[in-house]
Amino acid sequence: MDATNSDILILGGGVVGLSCALYLLKAGASVRVLEQGTPGCGSSHGNCGTITPSHAPPLAMPGMIGVALRSMLTAEAPLYLNPRFDGPRLRWLLGFARHCNWGDFQRATMARSAILSRSRLLLGELVRDDKLDCEFTEEGVLYVYRSSKKRAADEHHHAAMLDRLGIEVQRLHGDDVEAMEPALKPGVVGGLFHPGDARLRPDRYVAELARRVRELGGVIETGARIENFTTDNGRISQVHSSRGAFLADRVVLALGAWSPLLGKTLGLRLPMQPGKGYSLTYSRPARAPKHALVLREAAVCVTTWDSGYRLGSTMEFSGYAEGLNRTRIDALRRGAANGLHEPEGPQLLEEWWGWRPMSVDEVPIIGPSTRWSNLLLATAHGMLGVSMSTATGELIASMLGGPASPVDATPFAPARFGL
Repeated sequence: MDATNSDILILGGGVVGLSCALYLLKAGASVRVLEQGTPGCGSSHGNCGTITPSHAPPLAMPGMIGVALRSMLTAEAPLYLNPRFDGPRLRWLLGFARHCNWGDFQRATMARSAILSRSRLLLGELVRDDKLDCEFTEEGVLYVYRSSKKRAADEHHHAAMLDRLGIEVQRLHGDDVEAMEPALKPGVVGGLFHPGDARLRPDRYVAELARRVRELGGVIETGARIENFTTDNGRISQVHSSRGAFLADRVVLALGAWSPLLGKTLGLRLPMQPGKGYSLTYSRPARAPKHALVLREAAVCVTTWDSGYRLGSTMEFSGYAEGLNRTRIDALRRGAANGLHEPEGPQLLEEWWGWRPMSVDEVPIIGPSTRWSNLLLATAHGMLGVSMSTATGELIASMLGGPASPVDATPFAPARFGL
């Protein structure tokens, strides 16, 4: 490959950018990835690593704006909206509110289900065929309830929607859940088990993707912070970074939560906000759960691997405010302690925060830009970047000459936002 030129230049070396790179390389393209840090150093690193077709229904539904507004009074609420005034965030919230209706909920669910189900299939094949060492297991995800009211609400909306989509969900009594998971404290009233879900260790998965990209001839430029662009006749002719200028026939913007910040320099107004999440990673406790769990009342995700153990989740809208919010971290600990005999491992290995790229309609933005003829976007995957990554890579590759994807790209098109 030329020192600065390639067929495809991918901006962003997280799980989505690397998946795009891998599928493009397999389709025969020459690929270069520009990553401002190291591969997967953003939200690809510290998430809980669950692969979840069961998460097809979005947050945006009638009543959710009221929940968000009430959360402004409770800094430890699972969904927290910082009361500080922020113009871009306010515009995003108003747009999000317009999508909190049953029609948009249905459309978003169908689009998300299509890409999640395809990605789940591809990810299993990729791990096996490319021999990715990432602690991938196909044992399902279990929702645990201690409130009958919460369980009834989820059965009415969440489980019923999965039934209509043909995604298996098993309704369990409390004693069945406790027998299935001895790590849980008594007092469980019921559970929803999603046998088609899976889990992996996300930092190892991203490291393995980076390894395969390099093995197939791709180049990953680390420490390459993107600074600006040279454009000419509706095309991006050069991408300027802290590592120099790069050229390519096509450019893929896969910068996750940083996408709207860079998009501004191209005159693109991406309707996205960073949704801040947190996690705590430990050495594995002796009494660790057998399955990945979601403790529903506290909205705490619990993932166990052979190599460790993680508590994660929460959604905080605080704009681009950096750093750990100790109140949120402590809420994770309390939520786990309420539900588990041994909520923390013997050694705390990492306290982490990261921004998830949340689109206003909770559907990813994938496809060609209507403004720049050689630009494609692959961003706005929300909390589901790992879960949607492989199908996103397949879609981008299919748009650039690779094999056709069975997923209809129309619902994800940037054109729906005039991008």
